[in-house]
Amino acid sequence: MWQSHLKGYKAFLQLELSLSENSVNAYVADVGKLSQFFELENKKKNLDQVSLTDLQAFLAYLNELGLQATSQARVISGLKSFFKYLLLEDLISENPTEYLEAPKTGRKLPDVLSIEEVEHFLGSIDVSSSEGTRNKAICETMYSCGLRVSEVSNLLISNLYKETGFIRVVGKGDKERLVPIGKSALKYIDLYQTGYRNHIEPIAGHEDTLFLSARRKNLSRTMLFYIIKDVAKNAGIEKNIYPHTFRHSFATHLIEGGADLRAVQEMLGHESITTTEIYTHLDNEFLKQTIAMFHPRYKNL
Repeated sequence: MWQSHLKGYKAFLQLELSLSENSVNAYVADVGKLSQFFELENKKKNLDQVSLTDLQAFLAYLNELGLQATSQARVISGLKSFFKYLLLEDLISENPTEYLEAPKTGRKLPDVLSIEEVEHFLGSIDVSSSEGTRNKAICETMYSCGLRVSEVSNLLISNLYKETGFIRVVGKGDKERLVPIGKSALKYIDLYQTGYRNHIEPIAGHEDTLFLSARRKNLSRTMLFYIIKDVAKNAGIEKNIYPHTFRHSFATHLIEGGADLRAVQEMLGHESITTTEIYTHLDNEFLKQTIAMFHPRYKNL
C-alpha cells in the first residue's frame, strides 16, 4: 500500500514539481521513516487512517532520537507535500498535516555538528602527547558509537571486541547493548593503549577502565566536558558543544543518511516505543551494515 503510493508520489515530485533528484529522494525517504515508525509501534495504518496525533508522535520520536529542529522542519515539509499529493489524487479525504508543527520540548537539544565540522574537530586533536592520543580515542569513540557521557566514562577494556568490531556498552539501568565501532576509533584506542594505557597502574577498582584520568581512575563527566570544550576551542568551532553533541550528531547523520530508525534506536540504547510487546533486538550484523552504509566516518575510510 505505502510503497505503491510512494512511487506515485516520487513521480509527482519529479514531473509535476520538477524537484531535484536530491530533494525528491529526501522527501520520499522522510515519508518512508513514517512508515517505519508505524512498524515500530506495531500499528498497521492505511493512509486514510493517519491522524495528526500519529504525526505528532512520530515527530516527538525523531526529536527524542536527537534529530535537530532544521531536520525536523524538512521532515514536516516532506509529510505536508506527501499528504497534499494524496489529497489531490483523492486517496484521502482529509489532510492530517494541516495543523502539523514541530513538537514543543522543554529542553533545547545541543547543537549538532555537520559532517565537515566533525571531521575538522577530530582532525584538530594533537596526538603527539599521551593525553592528546587519549582524547582523540575518546572523541572518535563517542562519534563512532553515539555513546552517553557515562557510557564513555565507564567503558571497560574487557568490553572491547576488536576482532568483530563491537563494544559492549552499559547504559541506563545497567542495561547492556552491543554497538558497532569503526576502524578509526579502534585505531586510536590501540594507539592510546599501547602508547600510554598499558604503562600505568590504575588505582584499585579501575584496572579494567579504558579511559583513565591523571588520577589513574575513570574520567568524570566534568572532565569529559572540559576535554570537548578545549578541543572545540582549539579547532575554532564556535557552536556550543557538549559531549552529548556527538551522540546527537551520530543519530542525526545516520537518520538523514537514510538509516533504519530501528537500528538507530537500538544503537542509542533507547527504550522501545512499542508498549504492547517486548522489543525484539536487531541482528548485530544488521547494525554493523547500517553503520557501514550510513555513518559518515565509516564511509570515508
